[in-house]
This record gives sequence, structure tokens and C-alpha cells, in this order.
Amino acid sequence: MNSSTEIAVVESEARPETSVKPIAIKPWGARLIDFVVIPGTLMLLWPAAFNGCPLWFPDSIDYLATGQTVSRALFMHKFAGYYGMRSLLYSLAIFPLHMDRTTWPIAVLQCFLAAWVIWLTVRAVKPLGAVRSYMGLIAVLSLLTSLSWFAVFIMPDILGPLAYLCLFLVIFAPESLGPIERLMIYLVAIWGIAAHSSHLPIGALLCVFFMAFAAIERRHFWMRMAGVGRAVAILAVAAGAQMALHGYLFGTPTLNHQERPPFFLARIIADGPGRLYLQQHCSFAHWTICRHLNRLTDNSLNFLWAADGAYQSSTIDEQESIRREEMPLVLASLRTYPWEESEKAAANFWQQLFAFGPDAFRSNKYIVEHLDNTLWSENSSYLCSRQVQNGLRIGVFSLIQEWTLEASLLTIIVLVWRARSRISTRLVTLGGTVFCIVLINAAVTGVLSGVDDRYGCRVIWLIPMLACLLLGKPGARGEKALRKREAMEA
Repeated sequence: MNSSTEIAVVESEARPETSVKPIAIKPWGARLIDFVVIPGTLMLLWPAAFNGCPLWFPDSIDYLATGQTVSRALFMHKFAGYYGMRSLLYSLAIFPLHMDRTTWPIAVLQCFLAAWVIWLTVRAVKPLGAVRSYMGLIAVLSLLTSLSWFAVFIMPDILGPLAYLCLFLVIFAPESLGPIERLMIYLVAIWGIAAHSSHLPIGALLCVFFMAFAAIERRHFWMRMAGVGRAVAILAVAAGAQMALHGYLFGTPTLNHQERPPFFLARIIADGPGRLYLQQHCSFAHWTICRHLNRLTDNSLNFLWAADGAYQSSTIDEQESIRREEMPLVLASLRTYPWEESEKAAANFWQQLFAFGPDAFRSNKYIVEHLDNTLWSENSSYLCSRQVQNGLRIGVFSLIQEWTLEASLLTIIVLVWRARSRISTRLVTLGGTVFCIVLINAAVTGVLSGVDDRYGCRVIWLIPMLACLLLGKPGARGEKALRKREAMEA
């Protein structure tokens, strides 16, 4: 049965038995409802139109430049000595869209995926009045939250929260998806998980909480566990795709990129235990990083990217040796100073939880200096953009987002307290999923990478989304239909 037709069936079931027999909506007519994704996509594109072109980040240069190199290796067997240091699957997927000419197709695709996944989520939790709820929701999210900004951001950040919502749909609302929709959801989730190194551990921890949700929802336990199995399969396919590509290009099937900087080592040195361990052991140990002991600081960014930092000032052979020694050195530091690192990790998590400012969209000299390396036809548009000229009103948007988040949290607290008996089980599960995403995202990025506003900003829009979905009242008929639907799932 078509997923949109199921909405009509639920609406018809909500009517009193004494009413006239409802006329079923034809499948081809019901599918027209899905066209709401098009205006949703257009609304999400407004930051790019306001800027004059999609938004860029220093890492965007690497993602855009690597796609062609990987494509030549895959399809023409012309291997290169360097493939960047970011997600190769994201670079490979966006290359046919930009072809070293323009980034607009990438922004359009990401906006469409965001609009579509949010539509499927709304349709799953609020099947009655889904179109009206969706249009209001997408308008609020595009204007008052970071969703639209990250949707036009030439980075894989937006694909993370979209992948997590896909996992929610696969586990808790599979019957709301048609066969083609289910296949597309799998593909989007796999690409989203593989697009950034932080998405896989977040998705894995999220599945642990999904199993806890399934245990709480006893009557649907085995159905939900089957959904968790499908979600785990999605994570496995994403990890397998990364390992297969790395094995083909580098000869070693690993999850981590061969040229990936030593993020974990930079983190534990900046936290303190790594630096203390090296100061005590470099006199008799033979770690390569000991040659740069005087350059170690409490700033992980300086360690990784500063020209005079420990990593960038090393030779190519030394960098390769540092990457090889990274995990043994990290584990040795953890064994020596477990409590000190635990205390620092907890502080980083707490700080990351409240770091969600839009500073990633400010002008960056690195982009201007390296713009000639890629997309020559879009150089003039970017150099004339508001982002380069710091004309995006980032401060104003930051205030708007903070007010929206505060209002959303207050709305959620009030509605859960006053109308908790009227909230559907699926919406409650979505609420638990949203808060788990925000917490796990802060834990993984803050502890393993470093506190950065960009990491929090990419998922914080999920909280206003939840508040908007809670605001709509289904009414008596809607509540009856939703309860009947939940009973049918059992």
C-alpha cells in the first residue's frame, strides 16, 4: 500500500461509524501531497540566495578538490599519492554535482534531502494534518534555526542529523514508508553515516538507546528490535563502504583515512594527560612526537594546524610516524592518568553541550587564499558574497536562534507536563531520540575531537522541530485515529 494512501486510511478510520462511507483517495492523487517537499526545499535555500552563493568552510576546499582525484582512481585506475584528509565518500558523491564548476547543485540536493526527511518524519508522527504541520514547521526551522544554514553549507554536517532521523523512521515508523521511500531512506542514512567520521560512533551509540526504547515499549519489543537490526545493518554497510574504498586506494581496509590527522592524540595532549605522560617518558621513550615536546600546548587546533605547531612543523616521515603511534600513545596516557582524563572529558562534554553558535559561517582567510585550487568558475561569486565581507548578520541570527531554542525548551516542558497523556507514543519516542542525539553528539565531538560551536549548531535545530510537532493538537478524532493506529501496530 502506498504510504500516502495509508494517511487517508487513518483519517477515514477516525470518522464515526454512523457517518457516510468515506471515499478513498486514489494513489496517484495521494502522491501529490509529497510535492510539499518542493516548497520546503526552496525555503531552505534562502541563506544561499541571501549570501549570493552556498556557504563555505575551510574543509570545503578539501571535499571539493578530492572528488575528481578519487573518481580517476576508481573509474580510470589513475591513482594519486594524496587523497586529502576528509571523508572520501562525501567527496565522491558530490563530485558529479559540482564538476569543478559550481556548488549550487550540492546545496539544492542537501536542502531537498533535509526537506524530504523532515516531511517523512512529520507524516509518521502526525499523519492527520501532515501537510499543514509540515509547512508551518519548515517555515519556522528555515527562518529561526540553523537548519537552512547547514543545508546550504558545503559540508557533510547536515547529513548527520538527517541520517539519525532516518534510523528513527526505520525502527519506529517503517509502516509509514513505501518501498521506494524505504530504499531511499537506507541510501540517505548510509551516505550520511559515512560522510563524516563522527557520524558512525554517534549512530552506534544511538542504536543502544533505541534498544532501551524498545525494551520500554514492551508490546512492540520484537518489532522494534528488528528495526534496530536494520539500523545496525545500515551502520555496517556505511563502515564497510569506507573500508572497501580505503582498501582499494591505500591497500589497507581501515575505517580511518590514511592521511587523517591525529585528532585523538591532539585531544589528549590538549587535555593535559598526554602532555604530562610525554614529559615524564620522553627522556627514555622513543615516541616521534618527543622531538617536538617544546611545541605542545593546551590547544588541539594549534597542535594540528598551526604552522609552528607540533604536527605541521614535522616532516612528512615524522607525520606518518606520529599517526602510526597515535593510538598506542593515547592508550598509554589513559592508563596512566584515567581519572584526570575522565574529569577533563566530562568538562568538554558539558561545554560542548552549550556550544552551538553560528561562527562557522564567518569569513575565513584560508578559503580566500586556496580558492584558486578548485571551482575556478565560482571564484568571483564567492569573493563578492556576504560571507567573505562578513555581511551575513551572524550576531543577529545567533540571538534569534538562542531565543528560539529557549522558547522551544520551555514549550516542550510545559506541554509534556500539562498534556502528557495526549501525546502519542511515537512522538514521545521521537522526543527521546532528539535529546539523545543532542547529548550523544556533544559527548562524541566534545570528548574525542574538541569543543566547537559547529558541532552543536548542526543538530540543535532538532529541539525546535520537536517543540513545533508537540504544539499541534490532533483533536478528538485525531487522538482516536492515532491510538487505533498504535493498536494496529501491535
